[in-house]
Amino acid sequence: MQVLAVVNQKGGVGKTTVTLGLAAAASLTGRRVLVVDLDPQANATTGLGVFEPAHTVDHVLAEERPGSIRDIAVPAGWPSPVGTVPDVAPSSPSLANREPQLATDPVGAQDRLHVALEGADYDLVLVDCPPSLGLLTVNGLFGADRALVVTAPSAWASDGVLQVLTTIARVGRRRPGGLPVAGIVVNNIGRTRDASYWYEQIVADHDGLVLPPVRQRAAIAEAGAQSLPVHSLGNRPGAAEAADEFSAVLREILSRIDAPVPASSTE
Repeated sequence: MQVLAVVNQKGGVGKTTVTLGLAAAASLTGRRVLVVDLDPQANATTGLGVFEPAHTVDHVLAEERPGSIRDIAVPAGWPSPVGTVPDVAPSSPSLANREPQLATDPVGAQDRLHVALEGADYDLVLVDCPPSLGLLTVNGLFGADRALVVTAPSAWASDGVLQVLTTIARVGRRRPGGLPVAGIVVNNIGRTRDASYWYEQIVADHDGLVLPPVRQRAAIAEAGAQSLPVHSLGNRPGAAEAADEFSAVLREILSRIDAPVPASSTE
């Protein structure tokens, strides 16, 4: 089982979009996939077609209980013409109140997700982290085998990449074996000179870490709004191309897991 934490301390870069795209790509190959939604906004949960879940990640993080993720995981509401349907460990807005409570644990609560994932039986676990550096994101990083950085082709988003790589390196120094970076996904690349410039700048600054890009397509936004995987939109212009791009990112990540790259450019 491979656990990937999908992270960036900056919001608006499309972490959830990439998480759902990778979940769809992996499911199409028949892999058993779990999406863990650590963001109180719960966009990954609703994007997977799960609404008003009875139990959420908040219950898992409330106490240190090995294997508890199995008690809350439910099948996504996605159709399954081919492949498998992902499971989701859903979130809810109440998760926002959990973070200050975690901070009061005298022993430390940074590894509760890691404990909750013990014994889980999946091929791939994708942890959608919130756009901040708090105990929810730290739990995602401590629970992961690798960190996947998502960014966008803009000046501020580019600056955030170095910040999140530094955070990953700090967490890695506190874990046996460190925390390798699975790669950097540059998401939502539009057809503008500015987007091309910042994409090329990110590639130049982080040589060897940048994965195949994901381009800006209306089909991706429509799939999310309809709580569907992008490949299910049929003949919608751009849907097949978007699905192919997410599959290319997944293939590259899996190849790097088999032949690891250096943990990050900050180490």
